[in-house]
Amino acid sequence: MACHGVSNKIVGPGYNEILAKYKGQTDAEAKLIAKVKAGGQGVWGAVPMPPQGHVKDEEIKQLVQWILEGAKAQ
Repeated sequence: MACHGVSNKIVGPGYNEILAKYKGQTDAEAKLIAKVKAGGQGVWGAVPMPPQGHVKDEEIKQLVQWILEGAKAQ
């Protein structure tokens, strides 16, 4: 986790910050899956998040679900 911490910002926001922003949004999972896959810029500041299209869709989905469930240590 080079760019995101669980509860603190490294380069990008912490996973708990992401959870707080998207909590309660019915389309949060789909939005975050698309963001991880395609990358983006401007939501959390000027530093772009590179696309992670090389990661399998199921792994991206698992990561996003983990974030939305509170990013608990495993």
